[in-house]
Amino acid sequence: MTNQTQTGTGRKPCAFLTQNEEKKDVNTVRYVYGLSSALLVGGAAISLITGQPLGAQVAQNDGAVMNRIVPAAGAPASFADLTEQLQPAVVNIATRQRIEVVNNPFAGTPFAELFSRRGGGQPQTREAQSLGSGFLISADGYVVTNNHVVAPDNRATLESITVTLSDGTEYEAELVGADATSDLAVLKIKANRNFPFVTFGDSSKARPGDWVVAIGNPFGLNGTVTSGIISAVYRNTGQGGPNDRYIQTDASINRGNSGGPLFDMKGQVIGINNAIFSPTGGSVGIGFAIPSEIAAPIVEQLKSGREIERGFLGVGLGPVDDDMATALGLPKKRGEIVQSIQDGSAAAKAGLKPGDIIVRINGKDVTPEQGVSYVVGNLEPGARVPIEVLREGQRVSLTAVLGKRPSEAELRQQAQPFDPDSEEPVSPGQSNETIEKSLGLQVLAMTPQIAGSIGVAPDTKGVVVAAVDPNSDAARKGLRRADVILSANYKDVATVEALLAQISAAKAEKRDAILLRVQRRGQPPAFVPVRLR
Repeated sequence: MTNQTQTGTGRKPCAFLTQNEEKKDVNTVRYVYGLSSALLVGGAAISLITGQPLGAQVAQNDGAVMNRIVPAAGAPASFADLTEQLQPAVVNIATRQRIEVVNNPFAGTPFAELFSRRGGGQPQTREAQSLGSGFLISADGYVVTNNHVVAPDNRATLESITVTLSDGTEYEAELVGADATSDLAVLKIKANRNFPFVTFGDSSKARPGDWVVAIGNPFGLNGTVTSGIISAVYRNTGQGGPNDRYIQTDASINRGNSGGPLFDMKGQVIGINNAIFSPTGGSVGIGFAIPSEIAAPIVEQLKSGREIERGFLGVGLGPVDDDMATALGLPKKRGEIVQSIQDGSAAAKAGLKPGDIIVRINGKDVTPEQGVSYVVGNLEPGARVPIEVLREGQRVSLTAVLGKRPSEAELRQQAQPFDPDSEEPVSPGQSNETIEKSLGLQVLAMTPQIAGSIGVAPDTKGVVVAAVDPNSDAARKGLRRADVILSANYKDVATVEALLAQISAAKAEKRDAILLRVQRRGQPPAFVPVRLR
């Protein structure tokens, strides 16, 4: 699959919304100011209000209270009263992580020697910290933040989470649930007491020009408050996916505001500060917040421990630009073109074809503000979705039964480019360990992207050799990267699991070798016996 398919609906990830947390090494503290945008990692410390019984405690932004603070006409002459009321519910979040820096990630595998020949070394372990903002949503200590604030990357292990309030009181917290797709996470403070909290408002009622206030911990400056106006309520960034809809604001948001609340003048949380667009790494007046109408239902599911499941169509899509619209006689900025289709996906079963222009889905016109990926990603797996497409100038009506959206890790793996000339093994975990040990081969499932990169037909069925252990019989028999294994012991192997099944069957029959049918670019398929080990 290409980048178009990694969202499941074909959008290329937005370049300025990369999820890079700011890390602080325990021994050396360094701030990195990127030349592109950054997710806003940092923290916020705030004041604590206590003393009321749990059942009697009300939200810091309770309507009766806020009506006395902010005049109905709009913004107050000063934001001081608003800030004083809301700050106690905003928190600083710090995580401690253990990072293993592995110079040779293939240590202990058949590919260690291959990697070591290119400068591999010994692994090192060190501790690191990340900082972010968040806010309490209940008196018993549930906290909302961004997933990237608390989720370590694939080299790190999360060891602890600390939530700090404005009076400096620290509490240990546990991760209740996280969703990488929406970049949301819910924590629970490990303490039996009353906490100040705030509630979500309705972001759909916000309008461009409305005043907003952001509270967070940019660059470690606890309790920083900034104000501005909303520039757009439904900003589509072009990254695709089910959550590509943001509130854009010019309230100053920087690294460290990530996960903090964006308040309206009623003191309601209408957004969760998430990212910035910046050529310098600092605020240039273009910040993005996850709208509360998207965040609130996801938060409730995470809070209850439920998995977030989303619909998946399995297509790669592209926008209909002005030239394409002119060529096809379409209204401009309407519809999306199907570039590719996953085998066995909901789109394939529904009869969608490359070149189709999807103009309506689930009864809604497809526009830049409401793309296919957004509509599909906010439906559940199994939903029956009517689709209208333009095919060779004719309108065609189809119905798709949505599949389940893969995890973000799976989508990234599917979208990872494949260089047939590379000599590096793929990362651990991308290939099946049993196949590696048995054949000395790393193999990947075939995708249209890989097929294109190695020069075979896009409908080729097989698994792709990603790396060959130089000490294996497969290497001695001449197998190499970009070869396609079509069958094993005369059984088609269209998936990695199918190849694994044939290896297991050969071992169960006490065979010492397996017969592979291998396709190499520019050559006819050939049968190659490879000894098992």
